[in-house]
Amino acid sequence: MKTVLEKSIRDELIGRINSLNQNSSAAWGKMNVYQMLKHCAIAEESYLGKKEYKRIFIGRLIGKKVLKNMLKDDSPMMRNAKTLKDFIVTGNGDIEPEKQKWIALLHEYEQYSNDGVIHWFFGPMTKEQIGYFSYKHADHHLRQFNA
Repeated sequence: MKTVLEKSIRDELIGRINSLNQNSSAAWGKMNVYQMLKHCAIAEESYLGKKEYKRIFIGRLIGKKVLKNMLKDDSPMMRNAKTLKDFIVTGNGDIEPEKQKWIALLHEYEQYSNDGVIHWFFGPMTKEQIGYFSYKHADHHLRQFNA
């Protein structure tokens, strides 16, 4: 499975991020390209352990099982999945700074050693799980914008 812990995979994602422009439009969902880029940077900060969000009840019940199912193979994430309100971005803006912020966060995986990040839905995650999930989340949103 692909993981952001591998340089070649990060480079692939960065190339796809750089292919986005202000006119990129979503194949599904409600976000515009600016909102998606900002959403992904916020999510990446949480995966890197920079900010922790409170676990939700349903995640405490089924989070581990959902994570195990999601990480069993390379299949893409399902479309229009729910997210935490803290990850919902509104408005418009310049996409270039958002692209650069997301790319800078992806580069931080070169030194990543944080076992035990607590995901708001899945709960505690290992370094390997974070690597796989971060890739799946990024890939999901880049597919959303045909990148």
